Amino acid sequence: MDKIYEQALLYDFYGDLLTEHQRKVYEAAVFDDMSLGEIAAEQGISRQGVHDLIKRCDKILSEYEERLHLCSRFAKAKEKIAQIDALTQLDPPKEHDGSEAGKGKRTDMDPAGRLLEIRRLTKDLLDTL
Repeated sequence: MDKIYEQALLYDFYGDLLTEHQRKVYEAAVFDDMSLGEIAAEQGISRQGVHDLIKRCDKILSEYEERLHLCSRFAKAKEKIAQIDALTQLDPPKEHDGSEAGKGKRTDMDPAGRLLEIRRLTKDLLDTL
């Protein structure tokens, strides 16, 4: 996963668990793309202090994910919802071209098979949550 995307995702799920000071510094670095020097001047701390704080926040957010797995559960749920969406398409099935887009989509089933697959995916989704 792209580091910036991962940081943003972890922050979305666990950012409220950081202190206000940690949130300000982390948001400035990750979302506002400010330099360590700019953040240091704004917050009245050293560049090294900013660097250490960002690293500490990364570690804290990663530890929350290791314990709670909210981001991974979200990703799994999103994947299952995309599969359910594909199964509900009314368009006739297209030939599989070997691309990544066609993988995991079971639109070649008859309507009864699609319903059974949707029920299975729904059960998996509920179990994930």
